[in-house]
Amino acid sequence: MPDFWEFPTVSMGLGPLGAIFQARMNRYMEARGIADTSNSHVWAFLGDGEMDEPESLGQLSLAAREGLDNLTFVVNCNLQRLDGPVRGNGKIIQELESQFRGAGWNVIKLVWDRTWDPLLAQDRDGILVNRLNTTPDGQFQTYATETGAYIRDHFFGDDQRLRKMVEGMTDDQILHLGRGGHDHKKIYAAYSAAKAHKGQPTVILAQTVKGWTLGPNFEGRNATHQMKKLTVDDLKRFRDRLHLPIPDKELESGLPPYYHPGRDSEEIQYMHDRRKALGGYAPTRVVRAKPLQLPGDKTYATLKKGTGQQQIATTMAFVRLLKDLMRDKEIGKRFVPIAPDEYRTFGMDSLFPSAKIYSPLGQMYESVDRELLLAYKESPTGQMLHDGISEAGCTASLIAAGSAYATHGEPLIPVYVFYSMFGFQRTGDQFWQMADQLARGFVLGATAGRTTLTGEGLQHADGHSQLLASTNPAVVAYDPAFGFEIAHIVQDGLRRMYGENSEDVFYYLTVYNEPIQHPAEPENVDREGILKGLYRFRQGEKGSVPAQILASGVAVPWALEAQRILAEDWNVKADVWSATSWNELRRDAVEVEEHNLLHPEEEQRVPYVTRKLADAEGPKVAVSDWMRAVPDQIARWVPGTYQSLGADGFGFADTRGAARRFFHIDAQSIVLGVLTELARDGKIDRSALKQAIDRYQLLDVAAADPGPAGGDA
Repeated sequence: MPDFWEFPTVSMGLGPLGAIFQARMNRYMEARGIADTSNSHVWAFLGDGEMDEPESLGQLSLAAREGLDNLTFVVNCNLQRLDGPVRGNGKIIQELESQFRGAGWNVIKLVWDRTWDPLLAQDRDGILVNRLNTTPDGQFQTYATETGAYIRDHFFGDDQRLRKMVEGMTDDQILHLGRGGHDHKKIYAAYSAAKAHKGQPTVILAQTVKGWTLGPNFEGRNATHQMKKLTVDDLKRFRDRLHLPIPDKELESGLPPYYHPGRDSEEIQYMHDRRKALGGYAPTRVVRAKPLQLPGDKTYATLKKGTGQQQIATTMAFVRLLKDLMRDKEIGKRFVPIAPDEYRTFGMDSLFPSAKIYSPLGQMYESVDRELLLAYKESPTGQMLHDGISEAGCTASLIAAGSAYATHGEPLIPVYVFYSMFGFQRTGDQFWQMADQLARGFVLGATAGRTTLTGEGLQHADGHSQLLASTNPAVVAYDPAFGFEIAHIVQDGLRRMYGENSEDVFYYLTVYNEPIQHPAEPENVDREGILKGLYRFRQGEKGSVPAQILASGVAVPWALEAQRILAEDWNVKADVWSATSWNELRRDAVEVEEHNLLHPEEEQRVPYVTRKLADAEGPKVAVSDWMRAVPDQIARWVPGTYQSLGADGFGFADTRGAARRFFHIDAQSIVLGVLTELARDGKIDRSALKQAIDRYQLLDVAAADPGPAGGDA
């Protein structure tokens, strides 16, 4: 017989969704000439209970639609969950068969082992097959825990034709009428058929018994997961079942021995040969990918020049940079744009004519917008992944592309762009999985912030994703305000993830759909500050009372307007700082404290944010379009008085200006926040606070400046 384990050439631990998109990524890389994946087969080993997850079933049609015959699911149908049967009153294998066949898969059922074959050969009238098909799974679980006599009486006993089939069998033989998932010859036949099938993905539905061979106290029991120890009698039954040559005395010694068939035995030699062929004796990630030759400063120059009088959102600023990067001769083809039916929303339809949308079938129709410059175009060599309205599918594509550097030795640079909360809130567990898989790439939370896309429901009032991102150790999160900041962040991200001494991190940028004029990069810009999370963008020029405003993302223009008002109306000289990453500032401070904790004899280090603000006079007021907990992450390390303004609570369906007035984060509210802290420090009279509230009508939400019109990207 050929080598059994020649079949699973690639075994995935990503679950059903991840396996589908890994198989798809293999085809994508091969079609685009990036890697030869023709011999790579993806196998996903699952439990029947796992298939209850909607994500597990939701993308089955994609695998069939794209003809992923390089994919095989093996579903271990032991009929049992943690607490009870998967389908006690039904038959999970039949149910799964209908779902997979309906989705267009090739289905192989591995239900009964060879001991049933003689009985089935006698079943000329179909009575045995009928009994097998009409007995619910819950009853089969009972049979797995009962005696042969019980099975004879209850399964075969009420029909004389059935009982006659087993009259020559002992109760022990009836007890050991087995399930197909434990028959190595039938398993081999199923694997062989799956590997040979062309044109469709395949699923093998293999019926098994949970706790098989462990004895009556374990097999098929609902408590199997909670059982921690085997008694001596359990060990003896286990030994006898597997025909192990271990005497009772050794089992009763209190230290049961490990069985070893001998170094020169056929079994051990086989195992050594397989481990050598698979690359070693322990699962090891072997990274064969070489560092990429990254583009130089010239590629980022356009974004650093600013936009002059033109107003664009930071989402569009990033897309402009992405287009330039995708033109690069060295790394351009390695970018993998990913979006869930929102490319046009983010202004990425400009990539359609050149990059095209990946489809193994090409485009077999005339596009309805074919006469437009930015018409929808599909191609077998397309670069853009369009996963439909499925954030779970998009994130699975992200993980598959982001781990290609290890899976195939060929680095890909995924760029997943999504609507605000459709990322870390909706598929945050997959981002955790991405970190666990050491995947790399860029994640763009577009239409970010709680007030930049009002009127479309709470699903777009995102004021907390930066906080969710802070819980993931692999995420490097930024909230940039201007195009030149994005240029530095992306350039450094490519260096850290794909250059020399690459790191297992991925970058999360929150970008906005509010058009603003982007300034040119200041001379002698503080690049270190941009990357570490904080730099002084503009010093105050007028006024005699010092103060500091720290702002991030879309809030920086509000802070600049507040700076002007404070100088003209209140004689306050406020500096404006761009806090490109509250999360990175906190991460640095935590690392410093950890070092100081363990090295008390050394000179104590000082967090970057503390050093940066050490000479900044006056109170510090932080503002963003996020809930206060985001800037509050750095509060304990900010010297002097510190206060934050933020968008706490649910969204507010009104104009942007009204929403910002409601949350008290607009320019006039920032002015009041600064004055309040100055009054607390005794630098101005408290009567100024009531004057400011009345002057700017801060108690009247309806009086807020409506700001620019809404819209996408």
